[in-house]
Amino acid sequence: MRYKTQGTCSQAIDIELKDGVIDSVVFYGGCNGNLQGIAALVKGMKPEEAIAKLKGIKCGFKSTSCPDQLATALEQMQ
Repeated sequence: MRYKTQGTCSQAIDIELKDGVIDSVVFYGGCNGNLQGIAALVKGMKPEEAIAKLKGIKCGFKSTSCPDQLATALEQMQ
């Protein structure tokens, strides 16, 4: 699934689930190294677990962040 982010430096996130777990996450734009790290950390997690850890994280004075947008995307996939 491709999710178009809102309010972040990244423009989109590609997410693949396999057998009920996160198989891959690719961010387009944003802080490349940090987002590769987030993608690696959530791989193998159940979406609910990733949502619980990432939902509500803010970036500076923004009302959202790339991790929060990933949580939103995962919620929409459920």
